[in-house]
Amino acid sequence: MNWCRPLFGVCIFFLVSTGVSFGQHSYVGADKCKMCHKVQYDSWLQTPHAKATETAKASTKWKFEPACLSCHATNKDEKLAGVQCEACHGPGSDYKAMSIMKDRAKAIANGLIIPTQQTCDSCHDGKDHHKKVAFNRDVVHAHKK
Repeated sequence: MNWCRPLFGVCIFFLVSTGVSFGQHSYVGADKCKMCHKVQYDSWLQTPHAKATETAKASTKWKFEPACLSCHATNKDEKLAGVQCEACHGPGSDYKAMSIMKDRAKAIANGLIIPTQQTCDSCHDGKDHHKKVAFNRDVVHAHKK
């Protein structure tokens, strides 16, 4: 049984050195996404999502509370203000590498979420001031250009 400990150590070293994580994806921020997705980033800057945190804080109709950040910020606090890429596509730490992003299945396996109507509905549920929206694949595809 003396061989188990060194083998365990080698396995742990391999997992850590290759960046394997066990469901602990973390956010990287839109600035990192911009490096490869400049057109999409520039398009996003023109949307209300980009300024969602500012808009919520500036509202005179609704009182701003920390709970607002669950929809008006990417990671539910102000560290990543606005509804950035990862709010819909999932935390990018494990799929951001070019070698992974070039392979859709690999990217999804590493945490990439392909948005659907359900993604939009998580914030745009039609209740209170949460305006219902229809997921529009044409808009999503326009961001891919």
